[in-house]
Amino acid sequence: MTTQQTEPLTMTVGEAARVLGISRGGAYELAKRNELPGAIKLGGRIVVSRRQLERTLNGENADGK
Repeated sequence: MTTQQTEPLTMTVGEAARVLGISRGGAYELAKRNELPGAIKLGGRIVVSRRQLERTLNGENADGK
């Protein structure tokens, strides 16, 4: 990992919803059902891994292939 990050490694569920073109509520519903790629629960908050979401949108597997 580099020390100079241009973007955070995670995004909010609302940001993920905008990327996917779906409603924020719909994105939270997907996260609740473990169907939102990259959704991670941290304490009482849900964040989305940018890398995992991008991999899924690019048709790659979780291992990057």
